[in-house]
Amino acid sequence: MPWEVIGSVLLGLAAALVAARRFPDRFRDRALVLATGPAAAFGGGVIARVVLGPGHALPVLAVAVLVSAALLSLLVRPGGAPARGRPRVGAA
Repeated sequence: MPWEVIGSVLLGLAAALVAARRFPDRFRDRALVLATGPAAAFGGGVIARVVLGPGHALPVLAVAVLVSAALLSLLVRPGGAPARGRPRVGAA
């Protein structure tokens, strides 16, 4: 159990780092991304562990990464939206 938790948190952090590095202009706050990834993976891993039971390490880690990616996708700013603090051209 502890290895699954540690593994899911590390995979969530890796997913957050990849997302923050690959799409830096699509996220408002890098610190929020780096906190959401591991926290979501931890929650997803714990829920998967409870549902699947012991002896299913790979499915637990897969669910943890999927939950982390799903919650990170909720933080993505639409491509056409202007960044916060930057006025739009023609705005009154």
